[in-house]
Amino acid sequence: MPIRNDPLVAGEIYHIVNRGVASMPIFINNRHYQRALETISYYQHKNPPLRYSYFSRQTQSAKTESLTKLNLDKEYSVEIICYCLMPNHIHFLLKQITDNGISEFMRKFSNSYTRYFNVKNKRIGPIFQGPFKSIRVETEQQLLHVSRYIHLNPYSSGIIKSIKEIQQYPYSSLPEYLGKANYSYCQKDIILNYFKKPGSYLDFIYGHAESQRELARIKHLLLENLETD
Repeated sequence: MPIRNDPLVAGEIYHIVNRGVASMPIFINNRHYQRALETISYYQHKNPPLRYSYFSRQTQSAKTESLTKLNLDKEYSVEIICYCLMPNHIHFLLKQITDNGISEFMRKFSNSYTRYFNVKNKRIGPIFQGPFKSIRVETEQQLLHVSRYIHLNPYSSGIIKSIKEIQQYPYSSLPEYLGKANYSYCQKDIILNYFKKPGSYLDFIYGHAESQRELARIKHLLLENLETD
């Protein structure tokens, strides 16, 4: 991954985006998504004992022992606030805990997942489009807006047709926010503390769904027109 010029500050929260080279699909089937989620969960830890490709080959008891130790140590390079994996791009809302934490997390994730993807698809070369993009979150309003934007992405992009399906979209953190997931990757309280109950957060998301989808449609049409002019 190319070196970044803009410094990311420990203790700050960032919206992180990266996409496939030339908008190529980076997730083709369910196993690709699952591997990415496992890799994301693993590399949020500051000092994982092995590269994930080696870790994944261990016996289940050895993996459980390693993960238990990592979870007890509670040493993170980043805190994952929310995320969404889309067919050709990814969104994260991350809090950087250590110096260079986000860059290290993204480097390890990108390298690990790229190796996996290339082996499975018999290809070589990068799959991500250069360095990731980052936007620092500066206000509470921006924090909530970005979390909503990320969780609405499957609907606003047309991946799912009905807004209610968004609660079951398996490759975003929204099911975890709603208590419908059997895993826990995210520091949900950073967002949910602004709401009296999880249902209020869902109402917050629904309330902006149609306007975000319309904006996405207009953006797509503008890009199409630019390409044909």
